[in-house]
Amino acid sequence: MTCCEERPRKSMKSWAPTIHLNIGFVVGGLFMLLIYLAVSQQAAIGGLSVATTVAQWFADKQLIQRPGETLVTSDLQWISNKQLVQGSDESAENGEVVHNTKGYYSETCEVNGDVRVNGTALSVALVPSSWSERREWRIQPYSRKTLPGIRAVTVTQLPGKAAAPACTVRYGVPAVLFAVGGLTGNFWHDFTDVLVPLFIASRRYDGEVQLLVTNAQTWWPAAYRPILRRLSRYDVVDLDGDEHVRCFPRVTVGVHMHKDLSIIPEWVPGRRRLSMPDFTRFLREIYALPRGAPVSLLREPGKRPRLLLIRRTHSRRFMNEQEILRAAEAAGFEAAVIDLRRDVGVEEQAREVNSHDVLLGVHGAGLTNMLFLPPGGVLIQVVPYGKLDHIARMEYGEPAKDMGLRYLEYSVAAEESTLMETLGPEHPAIKDPDAVHRSGWNNMTEFYLNKQSVRVDVGRFAPTLAQAFDHLRQQ
Repeated sequence: MTCCEERPRKSMKSWAPTIHLNIGFVVGGLFMLLIYLAVSQQAAIGGLSVATTVAQWFADKQLIQRPGETLVTSDLQWISNKQLVQGSDESAENGEVVHNTKGYYSETCEVNGDVRVNGTALSVALVPSSWSERREWRIQPYSRKTLPGIRAVTVTQLPGKAAAPACTVRYGVPAVLFAVGGLTGNFWHDFTDVLVPLFIASRRYDGEVQLLVTNAQTWWPAAYRPILRRLSRYDVVDLDGDEHVRCFPRVTVGVHMHKDLSIIPEWVPGRRRLSMPDFTRFLREIYALPRGAPVSLLREPGKRPRLLLIRRTHSRRFMNEQEILRAAEAAGFEAAVIDLRRDVGVEEQAREVNSHDVLLGVHGAGLTNMLFLPPGGVLIQVVPYGKLDHIARMEYGEPAKDMGLRYLEYSVAAEESTLMETLGPEHPAIKDPDAVHRSGWNNMTEFYLNKQSVRVDVGRFAPTLAQAFDHLRQQ
């Protein structure tokens, strides 16, 4: 982490007593009178500016830009309580920009002081209280800094007030500026790339934070509205095409992805050391998920734990689904299937997963639903053929452990893969997976992720089911 900090310079002036003392008292009195008149006038202007801001909000409805939202009394009361001031030139005594490049994926800027966000220019400017050296950063507000197609935010430490854009709206709470788009639309990327990093950036404020989004997708806020409303008490502001200059005491530009679907507690900003159990608890609270622990076979020896199999309808399908379910029943589970349809909301999906103790599925975004399992539950990942073990563990295995789940892995043999049937045993994808990996990501995904389904050998799979059952027996 590198930090560049601007501090106000102080100058001292000494006045020589070159005139008579009585004349000094007269001048001093006049000076105090002028100050009194100026402060009185400013107070009157300040009271008017709050009303002007509210009136403008009614007029153009651009303070909150979520489609379909209308003004409610609580929104108006918040504006009054937080004393948003239009056109104020008030600035912080100290200014600071902290540029965070920790980790492989992301970079962010923490900007403190008199911070001005221009949506049209997609810029964030720090206005110093005294002269400062101009500095500039270009920040990718999406968590994967190398991903193309995301408009960068220009963060500038201005040399002085003269170059600063005038505030049209001033807030009394900090802000977090982030981007959607990118790889979102995939359930795993929605959480890994945006929701977990957004939780890391904003949770320290306990809801007293304004979320600013760019590159917004119309479906995304609706899909995750309960999460966004718990992270912030205020409606998300869409900066794309926003004509306001919004001023804050602090702005976090970009969100930080620590690692795949997980949190590194030591990297969390603020005093609260968050971890993945905090995030999964947060989700259980939002969606009112009742189960905070799996079934205890010690306390309820006659009860059968519940196993949920994720059904995929395209690639990486279970070709012998019913046979697997019968094997799970034979191992002592009550087994069921879930279809992860796009027309089913997250809350309904979360409730179904939370009612089970074990989640079973082939490597893919559906396994992200392990977020809703009760802590102490089990994730069984079936890894397709093609030396995908490292990717599988990085994307789901390690996160599952970080969440407090028991992680089990079953690697498919060539004979269990449909690639054997479609390509034959002499094809390089069967004979030499390393060569396929060396040929590039596109070839690897084409064969092992897009063209493959699995027919699990239930005899070979039985010990994995037994391990899951034994784990629950010990809870």
